[in-house]
Amino acid sequence: MPYEPGTVWQYEVPTTGSTHLPPDAGYGKALTNQGYGFEVAIADLIDNSVDAGADKIVVHFLRDAERILTLLVIDNGKGMDDHGLDAAMTVGRRRDYGDNALGMYGTGLKAASLSHAASLTVVSRTKRSRAAGRRLTAEGIEDSFRCDTVDPRYAQELVDRYDGIIEWQGTIVRWDQVRVFETVTTGQSDHFLSKAIARLETHLGLYLHRFLQDGLKLDIAVWDISSSEGELGEEVDHIAVQPLDPFGYKVPGKARYPRTFTAPVEGLGDIQLTAHIWPAKSKQAGFRQIGSLTDRQGFYFYRNNRLVQAGGWNGLRNPEGHLVLARVEVDLPAQGNSVLSLDVKKETVTVTPAFTLGVEKAVDADGHTFHQYLNDAEATYRDGAKRNEIVRKAVTPPGKGLDPKIKRVIKEELPEKPNEEPIAFSWAALPADKFFDLDRENNVVLLNRAFRSDFNDGRRGGSNDAPVTKTLLYLLLEDCFGLGRWERGRQDRVDYWNTILLAAAGAHRERRTQTAD
Repeated sequence: MPYEPGTVWQYEVPTTGSTHLPPDAGYGKALTNQGYGFEVAIADLIDNSVDAGADKIVVHFLRDAERILTLLVIDNGKGMDDHGLDAAMTVGRRRDYGDNALGMYGTGLKAASLSHAASLTVVSRTKRSRAAGRRLTAEGIEDSFRCDTVDPRYAQELVDRYDGIIEWQGTIVRWDQVRVFETVTTGQSDHFLSKAIARLETHLGLYLHRFLQDGLKLDIAVWDISSSEGELGEEVDHIAVQPLDPFGYKVPGKARYPRTFTAPVEGLGDIQLTAHIWPAKSKQAGFRQIGSLTDRQGFYFYRNNRLVQAGGWNGLRNPEGHLVLARVEVDLPAQGNSVLSLDVKKETVTVTPAFTLGVEKAVDADGHTFHQYLNDAEATYRDGAKRNEIVRKAVTPPGKGLDPKIKRVIKEELPEKPNEEPIAFSWAALPADKFFDLDRENNVVLLNRAFRSDFNDGRRGGSNDAPVTKTLLYLLLEDCFGLGRWERGRQDRVDYWNTILLAAAGAHRERRTQTAD
């Protein structure tokens, strides 16, 4: 509208024209400093895979004898052609998302990746297009947002290497020059990967638990490409991520829970709150293995079945020890609104006072108020605190080489010693008179490689093979680690265990041979 002198307080600001102002190349620095945590960034990449219809996804670490080289996320989704790749790698381009999509802002692939890696490569193919790829680097962004085209021969070769995942279609996201990898000193790769994968497994198992429960297959694998066993080297670790359901108790902590409360939220309408009370002192993974119990009380917001906030009261009240059993499930409305907003990293929901006021007024079908729910949760906690409990001895946690499902059960059943290096299992060349040996300095149980095929039905087996044998050895040998003084009696015990197990392994081999004949 035209400007008339003397109307400076009019409701609309008048304009006389417009110009297009493309982003300055310096925006690249802002793009690489979005504050993405490592696990949060990987989860953002997996969101894209889920949106592409993938039901099989692998997070793949590549390493050699000295260092961690790169990280890849491979999926069997619908893939992208050249046009789709250009669109995906365009900085600042927001595409249209379906109502059920996990993506929101169109920045996740670039921001999450370049927050951790100096180079992002995406290689993809569809059922109707050849393999193609694009590479985006921090230097390229500074050079007027330059995006490099990947050699088609390399793109096809990379896709072919992962033909066990990508059959007719799929995508590979590759990170190179990953900053945190470059800080790992020589000889510390195993230690770093063990901790990084444990954190990643927990994060993905929690935030994607609904998808995992619905059949999504999500694995984390480590390959040592310095090995001589094949072009890709040798797989040295493989974990199938299991769902960590924050509401997965077997029996609720109080009868008639969970309860569904309806909160009248101004500007949004009625919001459903599913209120849960965990049983006191539960040892289940979904309760104890997802972080601090105090931090994990409160609201669990979901957007299109993807967890986007795991705990916190969003200004309703302060966290406190007596409410650690209280968790509230909230599915965000499909439509955008000004009351509940999600940050770009998809890990925190910001609410306006309208939401908290609505929660305070919430009631269920029986007239039970939300305030009464909080009292029930606190009373359940206090009643549980009065019960006598057998205290089990803390153990050094199990580590690499033992199946994740077994490790989870051990963690549920036994408290862990703090700050102890996990006990790993590895097959090694040992003398014929030993079934196992102990590398106490590095917390490793060494098993005689000569018996490996006997415990894997004659097959090579993966890194988490022979689960029963390894679990029994863990239970036998756990207290042999983390000790200062090594007593003669303990050594004698290890010696006769070794002799007896060696005889058992020999008998097992004889029975297998007789059965084969």
